[in-house]
Amino acid sequence: MANSSASPAARRVVITGLGLISPLGNTKEQLWDALSTGRSGVTLIDGNRGSALPTPFAAPCSEFNNDIDGFGPLPIEKKKAIRKALKVMNRECQMGVAAAERGLADAGLMDGGHNPERTGVVFGTDYMLSEPDEFGSGIETCTDAERQFDFSKWGGQGMPKMTPLWLLKYLPNMPASHIAIYNDLRGPNNSLTLREAAGCTAVGEALRVIQRGHADAMIVGATGTRIHTMKAIHAALQEEVAGGIGPNGPIDPTEASRPFDLNRNGAVLGEGAGVVVLELLETAQARGATIYAELVGSGSSTAADKNRVALRDLALANAMRAALRDAGATPWAVGHIQAHGLSTRTCDEAEARAIRDVFSGLDKPVPVSAPKSYFGNLGAGSGMVELISGVLALHHGSLFATKNFRTPDPACPVNVVRETQATGDSFLKLSVTPQGQAAALFVKRYAE
Repeated sequence: MANSSASPAARRVVITGLGLISPLGNTKEQLWDALSTGRSGVTLIDGNRGSALPTPFAAPCSEFNNDIDGFGPLPIEKKKAIRKALKVMNRECQMGVAAAERGLADAGLMDGGHNPERTGVVFGTDYMLSEPDEFGSGIETCTDAERQFDFSKWGGQGMPKMTPLWLLKYLPNMPASHIAIYNDLRGPNNSLTLREAAGCTAVGEALRVIQRGHADAMIVGATGTRIHTMKAIHAALQEEVAGGIGPNGPIDPTEASRPFDLNRNGAVLGEGAGVVVLELLETAQARGATIYAELVGSGSSTAADKNRVALRDLALANAMRAALRDAGATPWAVGHIQAHGLSTRTCDEAEARAIRDVFSGLDKPVPVSAPKSYFGNLGAGSGMVELISGVLALHHGSLFATKNFRTPDPACPVNVVRETQATGDSFLKLSVTPQGQAAALFVKRYAE
């Protein structure tokens, strides 16, 4: 890849690879089939995993079983290396690495074709938590006959029961590290832990890296979960989680995620990872790569009141305006919005207010699509799988409907997409956290 001396504004950045691990499948073809036919990834959860969740349903990546076969087509030596390292990767890390390998394969970079010194990684994650079983043996050793834990025994008797490489499984910078090592990517490398905003923020950072001329290609993505036992508890404590019983009896799992609908009753918990390969336009053209779309702007913002209560509407509005300003575009240029669409009362209302604020001057309301209606909240992985959903919609020229939207909510006066329609030539992708960290990306159809 050439080291271009063009100015940042002249260095156009395109998307040439898509990789994912999701409740709707692990290929772009499976994801698009589900979105275009209305198939949900939410299902009833049974067994030990389900019994610990505060809800009877979730959106697991059921086709990803933590083994090497889930990482897509791999050269023999790379397959051996990754298989050997699986024991020091937790599930989130494995999903992130698998999505990256699939993205590299989709971009045609699995067997080289890139300059290692000019190719880097930016990866987003949730905060990573150990599985309770990791501590089981050590805790048992320090527990007396009355089932009381003796803290004084932990250092000498409990800690030695821990797996020596335990910490390596849960460091949030490990996905980016593994991806760079297995693919000999020696360019800029960074890790961001911003919950649901991590993916879009990582893409924005990677865009800047290429525009500055510090790299010609970046592998960028995020991985996350909300169905980890402890994270599910955190989600239930912090936000509305969709329950199993509605006003008319048991809720069909496939109808549980209802962004912007009047009768929504909380977020569905899920897991997943997504990756896009970003390239300088000239390098993509030089190797004859498939160009899915062009990334032209990004923005981020954090907003809270004096009591540190998140102002998600302000943060989202700031991020949208920043992304449009970065792209040199106006609200009139936006074909549609890929919304955060969490399906909680407060978050959806805040997002709707932000959209109304930014787009109030339009003659016709901008279409709003909510991919979480298909798979719920994937934690840090949500933004990336949703971005890929929007890129596929733009690539196919067809915007999928938002599932389960039946009754408009007067508190969410946005133009929710109810039937398949044209995408327009661009879209904004939005993400926001409960703490008021928001990110937005402006993506447009590629044209020479």
